[in-house]
Amino acid sequence: MNILFKALNDETRRGILELLKKSDMSAGEIAEQFNISKPSISHHLDLLKQAGLVVANKEGQFIHYSINTTVMDEMLKWMMQFKSKK
Repeated sequence: MNILFKALNDETRRGILELLKKSDMSAGEIAEQFNISKPSISHHLDLLKQAGLVVANKEGQFIHYSINTTVMDEMLKWMMQFKSKK
């Protein structure tokens, strides 16, 4: 759970998730949307993969990323247990 919160704690990583919510993208397509270096985008994508928030599929020379909502569902389920009952 800690890696999940670490991944969500960064504005760039949240931005990447917003992009992937719309459609799958390659690392290059994602990098074009940000004013940071490609190695930095790779680092952000790696953290998102480690947290299970994105899935990478290699297609030829390119890696396409897609969002993994299962992890979000599990996190929300965990958080809902703390909701007070009235």
